[in-house]
Amino acid sequence: MANVYYEADANRELLANRKVAVIGYGSQGHAHALNLKDSGVDVRVGLGEGSKSIAKATEAGLAVTTIGAAVAEADLIMILIPDTEQQRVYEADIAP
Repeated sequence: MANVYYEADANRELLANRKVAVIGYGSQGHAHALNLKDSGVDVRVGLGEGSKSIAKATEAGLAVTTIGAAVAEADLIMILIPDTEQQRVYEADIAP
């Protein structure tokens, strides 16, 4: 049987004063980024240059930057891009 967790079960202090980079702004990235923002977390979205999602994330009031810059600023990185892109992005923008 699955466990169900509620807001009272979470400790928001674990993310206080930490910067979170959400890499990608597709079906998963936008939901996580907006939920984190609504919870008061300092979140930025890292996107590839020329991404069609830059305007969407900016219009949602999120800080948007390149993947490399988002990673460099972050204490926590959420990689929410397609599996087929993860290795390339990791090697080019996250590992260095």
